[in-house]
Amino acid sequence: MAYYKKKEGLILEWKQEKNRIFAENESGRIVAEVTFPDIDEQTVNIDHTFVDDSLQGQGIAGKLMEAAAALLRQQNRKARLTCSYAVKWFDNHPEYYDICINKP
Repeated sequence: MAYYKKKEGLILEWKQEKNRIFAENESGRIVAEVTFPDIDEQTVNIDHTFVDDSLQGQGIAGKLMEAAAALLRQQNRKARLTCSYAVKWFDNHPEYYDICINKP
């Protein structure tokens, strides 16, 4: 997937599973995650974004959203936004409105 360098110089590796992009710490604990379960074959619901307190303020949630939006665009899929962070993020990134079925 992709990598994101944190302030401390450590690198988070974005991992991808079906309907999920996430990162783990050195111990294997989830420290960042965005989930987007299927609504139907062409549509997902971006319903959850999580960033561990230890990583707050580093733009990691935004990077997760960028990764999810890019993946959905690549898959030619659309997203319904029910996660409050996703709604806010898409509101500030109109360049991704083409994948939203409920634009902010």
